[in-house]
Amino acid sequence: QVQLVESGGGLVQPGGSLRLSCVASGAAFSISTMGWYRQAPGKEREFVARIAGRSSTNYADSVKGRFTISRDNAKNTVYLEMNSLKPEDTAVYYCNLVYFGAYWGQGTQVTVSS
Repeated sequence: QVQLVESGGGLVQPGGSLRLSCVASGAAFSISTMGWYRQAPGKEREFVARIAGRSSTNYADSVKGRFTISRDNAKNTVYLEMNSLKPEDTAVYYCNLVYFGAYWGQGTQVTVSS
């Protein structure tokens, strides 16, 4: 029953910024742990950022200092603010929710290129 819908992906130049959103339904959002993962062509899906129910955050070393994860419990939405984007950030970005099970969105494409 849990549904996650991502939005905000697109094409951006190196050094640019992008903001991803994920709207969740069918779960106790405020209690759930939310995260962002990404999968680049030819690579395995990797962890990007995580935010716990009480807004405790963790980041992958590759994005720390550039990306910021946040949540708005009133809107059942988690965000990923991406700054200083690099070509290496190019990937499909997936929203993840953990609440008595793990759930995934369909993914949104982020392409960083000149």
